[in-house]
Amino acid sequence: MVGVEISDLSISFPLYHGDARTFRKGAGKGVSGRFGRDGRRRVVVEALKDINFSLKPGDRLGLIGHNGAGKTTLLRAMAGIYEPVKGRVRVHGRIGTLLDTSLGMNPELSGRENIRIRCQLYGLSKQETSDVEEDVEEFADLGPFMDLPMKSFSSGMSMRIAFGLATAIMPQVLLMDEWIMTGDAWFLGRAKKRLAGLVEQSDILVLSSHNEVILSEWCTRLIWMDQGQVIMDGSTDEVLTAYQQRSASKETPSEN
Repeated sequence: MVGVEISDLSISFPLYHGDARTFRKGAGKGVSGRFGRDGRRRVVVEALKDINFSLKPGDRLGLIGHNGAGKTTLLRAMAGIYEPVKGRVRVHGRIGTLLDTSLGMNPELSGRENIRIRCQLYGLSKQETSDVEEDVEEFADLGPFMDLPMKSFSSGMSMRIAFGLATAIMPQVLLMDEWIMTGDAWFLGRAKKRLAGLVEQSDILVLSSHNEVILSEWCTRLIWMDQGQVIMDGSTDEVLTAYQQRSASKETPSEN
């Protein structure tokens, strides 16, 4: 059965250059409390600490929090890019990722060649590959650029290919980072329409974003993260309200 199980997940990264005191001073208050030591006594930044949650078919989860809260790290752990230092990540089902426009793409190959290679990795038939290629080409609307090396693409063009490909091969678990919200009006209009159809057909969606409107429209549940930990897990309306109240209180100057 399709599902996601995150149990006691912790991820840390060792600091190889400089000491923790210097790094903490330069980085500011946003990293306070995130330093520790691993089994080899190295100073580490604790990117995620004791994360626990599960997802079942039909769940549409949004991740919210300020920059550096750990949202992208969590998505990458779910995608199998980062290995847990402690705990376990189990994802049952075929994963589709929109985490980086260049992830899995060979810049020396054309957009069309990259599409065909991805289809081979998924084990698609020749006809299925042809259908995906046609679908992505129509969505990306890049014309003759489809047959040029992707290293010649702008970031916007790469985004069109990456998004089109990730949404052309139906995943059971779709992981999305907030970069998808940075496209131009043309892209956002087409992407939103395409994703709406994909969300209806996929089993599970996990989306990290600062865009509260998108989170409200697409997600039924939110996890609020701060300094690598889960602050709140609940319905979209409930978590958004609490998050907005906390943000507003921090912006309001205190009275002396």
